Amino acid sequence: MHAQTLTSGGKLKPEQAIMDVRHYTISLAVDPVQKTIDGFTTIDVIMAQPTKVLLFDLLDSLKISNVLVNGKMEAYTYQNNLITINTAKELPAGKASIKVVYGGKPHVARRPPWDDGFIWAKDSTGHAWVAITAEGTGGKLYFPCKDHPSDEPNEGVDMIITVPKELVVCGPGLLQKVTKQNNTATYHWKTNYSINNYSILFNAGDYTVVNRQYKTVDRHIVPIQFYVLKEDASKANHHLDIFERTIHIQEKYFGEYPWAKEKIGIAETPHLGMEHQTMNAYGNKFRYTKLAGQDFDWLMHHEFGHEWWGNKVTAKDWADYWIHEGICTFGDAMPIRDLEGEKAYNKHFAQASLSFGNKIPLVVGKDIDEEAAYNSDIYGKGAFFMHTLRYIMGDSVFFPTIKGFVTDPKYTYSNLVTTADVQEYFSKAAGIDLKPLFDLYIYSINKLEVHVKALPRDMYLVQLQNIDMPLPVDITADGVTKRYTLDKKGIRIKSTTMPVVDPDTFYLKKLIIE
Repeated sequence: MHAQTLTSGGKLKPEQAIMDVRHYTISLAVDPVQKTIDGFTTIDVIMAQPTKVLLFDLLDSLKISNVLVNGKMEAYTYQNNLITINTAKELPAGKASIKVVYGGKPHVARRPPWDDGFIWAKDSTGHAWVAITAEGTGGKLYFPCKDHPSDEPNEGVDMIITVPKELVVCGPGLLQKVTKQNNTATYHWKTNYSINNYSILFNAGDYTVVNRQYKTVDRHIVPIQFYVLKEDASKANHHLDIFERTIHIQEKYFGEYPWAKEKIGIAETPHLGMEHQTMNAYGNKFRYTKLAGQDFDWLMHHEFGHEWWGNKVTAKDWADYWIHEGICTFGDAMPIRDLEGEKAYNKHFAQASLSFGNKIPLVVGKDIDEEAAYNSDIYGKGAFFMHTLRYIMGDSVFFPTIKGFVTDPKYTYSNLVTTADVQEYFSKAAGIDLKPLFDLYIYSINKLEVHVKALPRDMYLVQLQNIDMPLPVDITADGVTKRYTLDKKGIRIKSTTMPVVDPDTFYLKKLIIE
């Protein structure tokens, strides 16, 4: 992934550090023929201290006609993808409302979802089909915002999107109303949950809505809504059968669907897919693989897993991106475990371990922008790290711990997290300090070094070399596999053949044979 030239996050600007975004209202008319948007965004904030300068992010590809602060027009500059508002009088601390009126041709995606922008497509019947991807670039792609992962609108978002009347718009949260007049239709979507700004977007197309009711693991009834192109409507019910299995498995391991007061939503899109809160983008074209003889959609399972990891649990710095992608990708192995068993699960991770680039650590610092933080290992190596933790902690501790973290109010919704939070939480649950393991696998590109030395009389010394903590390790000697505790001192094992260390691949390791 990633052909981004624009990115989000990084070091928080001082003018934005004093700003707490509470709510966005985005009201836009969308013209698929001219490929334009036109309207306004209102940003409700709480300022921690008085200021004469307000700073918002918005790509330069648009044009601003005016800016109002608390209803009064104010002077501004708009360059280098920033709106700088210089208020005539000092703005006091406390609540403020900023309205930006703007429009134009938004940035177009060249290769979505690997790069971001608007997708102006058509379905096979010739109807306009509009989508947006913004994970790398952020919401500033098309609306003025504080484009930083550390600040989500705690009171949610209202989206009021006007399109040609033959189109249907879907967005985050719940549909409030549809207003039709002349040749247009206006769709008002509203979410009351906090939401990352790359999930604040809409899709529009010749959709029909296929509905179901879903009973969550906590016995709440939530609507499932599939915004599917009319031309694909006949495929929707089978797709939702598959989707329901995905929902059950995600809830089993990670707790109740996080947005149960709103909806479980998916929208068919002209791009492959993306984890948009309560309205996941789905573009896998109903291409299924088989899992235990049943149709399965790996992409839908992965993107839906982000409702927990990325949307409910959100890193406050892109530096900790692996929490979103790695733990979500670990969740991708749970259907394998449930439907095909532990051997298939172990084989999945053993094969995955061969494909990591291991060129840079999963976490490369702090105050990192999305482009700098992104590398393919945040998926697979991040998932493998959770696989390792599961082995070390044991299922009776690990599975309640991972569910505990993703259901703890301290780490969810508006309370954003860091890698240190994960390390501390899992260490406490395990009853051991996991810092050496995090240092090795998350903050470095080193593998666990295991030294095996042949000794006289069919004896072998097996010891760890580059980690200062004892670890459980399976070792097969003369065809019998036992679990040992290894450390730097090592243990002696009797075997007529070379012992096999970690035969099921629970560790990323480097064997040193002497």
